[in-house]
Amino acid sequence: MITIIQEHLPQLLTGLLNTVFSSLIALIGSLILGTIFALFEISPNRLLRFIGKAYVEVFRNIPLLVIVLIFYIVIPMYIIKINGFMAGSIGLTIYTSAFIAEVIKAGILSIGKGQMEAARSNGMSYLQSMWHVVLPQAFKVVIPPLGNQFINLVKNSSILAFVAGADLMYQANSIASTTFQTNQTYLIVGLLYLILTMPLSYYMRHLEKKITN
Repeated sequence: MITIIQEHLPQLLTGLLNTVFSSLIALIGSLILGTIFALFEISPNRLLRFIGKAYVEVFRNIPLLVIVLIFYIVIPMYIIKINGFMAGSIGLTIYTSAFIAEVIKAGILSIGKGQMEAARSNGMSYLQSMWHVVLPQAFKVVIPPLGNQFINLVKNSSILAFVAGADLMYQANSIASTTFQTNQTYLIVGLLYLILTMPLSYYMRHLEKKITN
């Protein structure tokens, strides 16, 4: 195992950095998209509610690999060329955002209607009331499930290996196929994923305690 690390450290670090970069893109993008479509789902506007529910139901029920392959194969064929890294990151963003939308929607619905009514009675518009009053309280409620989604996102980033996304798993497959030391290679990769997810898990628990206290 030490030999693999010594001989392939640059390759492993490249994969690790690509995994981190892809995860950050997907994390920020899915949080933004998820919040938007959660607001659509509870909007007073019927069309927006339909769009929000359709988005969530479609992308929540399509396998992540299929979404990624659509961006890797279909989109470049008919619209614009996308490399494996971007195809994987976009697919991961869209897939995760559907689950985050449901989490945030549940958080919004857990806030009493009186909060919105009080904000509206003070002259705020619907969007102002949602942004300044309801959403801040909702995010406090949904920190634990959001943390779980973010950890799942990091692990799901291994999907980039299927589309030559040069992530950690892709580099591991390359190393294992050339060295034939499969067990040691994937053990190292498993440890590297732990290094990525454990601090995130700890931070989310810390943030939850800090907000609730």
